[in-house]
Parts: sequence; C-alpha cells; structure tokens
Amino acid sequence: MAGYGSTSLYMAKPFQFWFQRFALLRSITRNIFAGGIMKQKRFILLARQLLVSVTMLVTAGAVEPHHNLAPTPPMGWNSYDSYGVYLHEKAAYANLEAMAQKLKPYGYKYFVIDNGWFGEYALQAGTLFPAEKHAHDIHINEFGQFLPSHVYFPNGLKSMVERCHVLGLKFGVHLMRGIPRKAYQLNLPIKGTPYTARDVANTDPQENCTWCTYCYGVDMTKPGAQAWYDGLIQHIADMGIDFIKYDDIVPHPAEVEAVAQAIRKTSRPIVLSLSPGGKVDPNAIAWRKWQGREHPGFWIDMDLIPFGQLQLMSPAGHDQQPQNSHDIALAGKGTARWCQLTKPQMQTFITMRALAASPLMLGGDLPTLDAFTYDLVTNPEVLACNQNGVMGSLVYEKGGLETWRADKQGTTGAGWIGVFNRTDQEIGLELTPELLGLKGTSYKLINVWNNNVKTLGNTIKLPPQDVLFFKY
Repeated sequence: MAGYGSTSLYMAKPFQFWFQRFALLRSITRNIFAGGIMKQKRFILLARQLLVSVTMLVTAGAVEPHHNLAPTPPMGWNSYDSYGVYLHEKAAYANLEAMAQKLKPYGYKYFVIDNGWFGEYALQAGTLFPAEKHAHDIHINEFGQFLPSHVYFPNGLKSMVERCHVLGLKFGVHLMRGIPRKAYQLNLPIKGTPYTARDVANTDPQENCTWCTYCYGVDMTKPGAQAWYDGLIQHIADMGIDFIKYDDIVPHPAEVEAVAQAIRKTSRPIVLSLSPGGKVDPNAIAWRKWQGREHPGFWIDMDLIPFGQLQLMSPAGHDQQPQNSHDIALAGKGTARWCQLTKPQMQTFITMRALAASPLMLGGDLPTLDAFTYDLVTNPEVLACNQNGVMGSLVYEKGGLETWRADKQGTTGAGWIGVFNRTDQEIGLELTPELLGLKGTSYKLINVWNNNVKTLGNTIKLPPQDVLFFKY
C-alpha cells in the first residue's frame, strides 16, 4: 500500500517492541489482494487470504508521544494501482488537485508516488507509455541518492511537493530497500564518509529483491552502512517528503532499524510504511493473525484500495510485454480497465478496511473517480469505524458466514459489526445475539449502506459475497 523519507522519528513504543511484531512477518511479503478480480470464486479465495501481504505502518517523529504522526490509520492516495510504476508529471498534478478537492474534506491527506519516480524509461514512440517494464537507468546524484526521473518528472518534484503542502496535504514517495546498483557499479562515495557503495552493498542473491533489481541490500555490519541510510533519508527529508513507503524491507530488520535511526536523526516528522517484498505465505490469513496488535502509530496495512480506473499507462495493445493469466486480477498489473469487482464485492472490500483499522490508501485514478466509489470511500460510518482505531475481532464463523465486530473506543455496547457472506450462494439469516457477538437484546442496528434500522430477531437474506455492515 507501496517510499518517502525524512526527519525526526517517533515510535509509540521502543523500536525493539516493533521488531517482535516484525518477526511475525518474516514469511509474508508482497501485495496480492487487489482490484481487478473477474471471477467470484477468485474473489472469495483472495478475501480469505486478505493481507497475506501486509504492509506495516509505524511512525517517526520526536520522542514525545504527543508528536505521534499516526494516532489513527493514515488515509490517502497511492499511484501504483492506477499508474503502476509509470506515473508522470501531468497525471500526478491532476490527481493531487483531485485529492485536495474530493478527499481532503474527509480526512485523506497523504499523496504518495509509488516506485519508478526515479526511473529513466524508454517510451513508445509519440507517447508517454513505457516501452520497457523496468527502467533501463535510474537518476541518482553524486552520492547515489535518488533524484526525480528526467522522463516522467522533467521539472523535478520541488514544485509539486510545495503545491501539495499549499493544499494542506502531505507528500510521500516509494523507496526500495538498499543502495542503487548503479551506485555500486560507479563505486560512488557515501556522503560524509571515506566509504563507497561497494563497501556496504550486500550482493548475495539470496539477500536481494528478485522482482525489482534497482538496488542491492545493505550489509549493516559494514562500516558506512548506517551512514548510507542517514544520508539517503536526510536527502529525502530535504525534498520535503512526509511519508516513506519502504518496499522489500520487513524481512530485513537490521535495515528497518537503520531507516528508523536515520529518520530519528533528521528534524522532519515522517510516517514510515514498511512493505514486506515478494515472498507470500499462502497460509497466512492476516486479519486473524494480527487482530489485537494494532496500536496508535502501528497499523497493519491491507494494501491499496483498487477502485476506479486502473493501470492507465498500460492500455490494451500497448503493453510492453505479454501479461500472464493472473496479471489482470492484480490491480498493480495488467492493462487499463475499470475495477472489476462487483458492487457487493466493493462493499465487502471497504468494510474489511474499516473494521480492520487498516490505512485507507486509494489506488484508482482520482480525476475520474465514479460516484459509487466516491460514496463508499467517503461514507461517514466507514471513516468513523476505521478512524476508531480498533481492529475488529472474529465473533462468529459458521456455514459460510463470518461476523467481525469492532467496539467503539471509550464506550460499552456501541461499535460496528460486519456480517460477511463468504459463499457464492444467498444465505438467509436471523439477527441473533450469537450471530452478532452481542450480549443482551436491546440493540438498534443501523445499516451503514442505506441507514435502514434493524433489531435483533429480524430476518435478512444476504446475497453472495456481500456484507451486512451495521453501526450499533
């Protein structure tokens, strides 16, 4: 849910505390749940595995708790689902303005450019469409630190970051773990040290990302290793960045700690989003695995919300290489299309995000956002449930039904409930205390989607793959 960096670092708990949680993620990696799912059974399967790829989110800032940057799950937009790794300047500005107009009033504030912002791509003749999947070159400075692409950001990012801040939003970028291989090949110096990229790079194939080869990992036992991250993060901070999505890093806790220390040394508050990379544990059902582990400043990220138009830089017939049979089902891959989830599936999807207290990061194109999507992602109860900051717990599971309940903080007998039909058949049900995980019988249940009021004892028919989302 895809780096940006910068200044002072805040952890709601000591960093070792978070590593106990990071250890649980060592076998989990890349984002697999996304938006272009065409078949119902595939949706059900992916819903069961939702958060098999987790992005953890922690905060960086000063030491005092009142400087916590993410007391509730962050909300914003990330370019990956709609533009892949090929976001260009014109589209970035259009989405920035649309975000300020459409989403900022509802609390969305992080505008994040995903991978590729430093990539120098070959283009298809007469277009901005890429002629290669990965950039043949990357733009770095004399110390190996990333700079904006000449191809897609010919005017740099400075004016865009300034405009973002004028609009009252926060700016974020994506970073890959490690040090650029180009810096290694050129043996560039590590700023402020006698060391070079070759002194700190870890070239062991087993320790490096296989799906994005811009960087080598950093061997944190080597002199100059921490200085590399210190210099890079200060460089990112000096760009005015407020949010860093660090990819392929969770299974490498020494580098996670290095980034955290580097942020701590700067003077700019930054949110740090940690993404696991490319290995996925197919048996991990993350919502269950992580329930109860949320904490102000530590939110388990269910990845981007793939609603709206997706992959606009890969129009059918113009893609730079054949797509495999699964690509179209993943929001960050395939060719240009509208989200292929049905409306019940979209309601299910966003209800999961709300009840799981997951960061809400939209991935679709914002200028063309459709009315149904807009109503979902700005629904007052969706946002209230999500920003309540309590990850829901499973309270009922039987016959294809699952019920998850999130209690409202500071109250008793109030909160939100989601009853999910996990089958491809309609299910008739009675609203009982057992089904809803409630004690007693005097509850008013308000349907989040239509404001209809139900009470215990009412019977309902729940369509396949749909959800009953109640405020109680």
